[in-house]
Amino acid sequence: MKIFSSGGQYARKLAIGLSLIGLLQGGAAIAAAKEISGAGATFPYPVYDKWAQAYEAHTGVKLNYQSIGSGGGIKQIEANTVDFGASDAPLQPRELKKHQLMQFPTVMGGVVPVVNVSGVKAGELKLTPEMLADIYLGKIKTWNDPAITALNPGLKLPAKAITVVHRSDGSGTTWIYTNYLSKVSPAWRKKVGNNKSVAWPVGIGGKGNEGVASYVGRINGAIGYVEYAYALQNKMAHAKLKNAAGQFVDPNSESFQAAAANADWAHAPGFYMVLTDQPGAKSWPITGATFILLHTRQNKPAVGKQVLAFFDWAYKNGSDMASKLDYVPMPANVVKLVEQTWHSHIKGPNGKPLTGAM
Repeated sequence: MKIFSSGGQYARKLAIGLSLIGLLQGGAAIAAAKEISGAGATFPYPVYDKWAQAYEAHTGVKLNYQSIGSGGGIKQIEANTVDFGASDAPLQPRELKKHQLMQFPTVMGGVVPVVNVSGVKAGELKLTPEMLADIYLGKIKTWNDPAITALNPGLKLPAKAITVVHRSDGSGTTWIYTNYLSKVSPAWRKKVGNNKSVAWPVGIGGKGNEGVASYVGRINGAIGYVEYAYALQNKMAHAKLKNAAGQFVDPNSESFQAAAANADWAHAPGFYMVLTDQPGAKSWPITGATFILLHTRQNKPAVGKQVLAFFDWAYKNGSDMASKLDYVPMPANVVKLVEQTWHSHIKGPNGKPLTGAM
């Protein structure tokens, strides 16, 4: 596995093989595509990395995946410079139609606020939605602010300036995070809003989940937001959040699953689904799915079939790996729906489906 530098930050390439058999119309073999390419979201990179390592041991066809952020992934698939894009920000059905794309979810997970405050361990600090928004608006400036200390009487919080860390690139993680802040804070919704890139009122920017994690880890007094697997891998301290039911919860597979339980994928046009601020006493409030974007007309059908073959394999073989990283695998009924949609939407230049009937 190689890590490539990009603009002082890290982009990654995955080398994974794809089977030559599976999802082939009528079961007929096709000429092998030697390499397929994808680019986009950093949110799912840890699980894609695990899937890659497991699959690489059995095959030789390579997948070059660049972890460059959702905004970059969307741009590259729209420009047709990669075989698939990856985004944590779901595209509206009208956007999919405009660019002749379809999207489907791979896993669900959580975005978590992480802090570097001396003496504060994971899960010890409690924050309300309003406090989190006010920190990112620059209204709460120090860790011993009266609002924070009143909520955390057992913690010794320093008179230390808060350094806000956010994404510098177009990011689906940012889309999920700002979607949540827009729901819980009218001031945030009015001043900043919800998008993959926003005009941050305060703070410093890091590229990718990796960059944000790196800054928070180095700066005493910092707060940032990353996908949960990055917090685990970097042994970062997360904050508890007050959810829509008024309960303070930790991020973990149980709280992500609780939030995901309300998702009605069968009635989500174009698989457009937002899972932030879901009801339920155990729900983690900043939960989201991550998506793959494919052109509905595949001018290189052998490559398109290889892409679908890999994700079919991942659905069938990658759930345990995803769960160990505290992602929530897609339910079996959703996988079936996704693969039926492949058959009806993804077609070759002759207009015929790339897959057999699912």
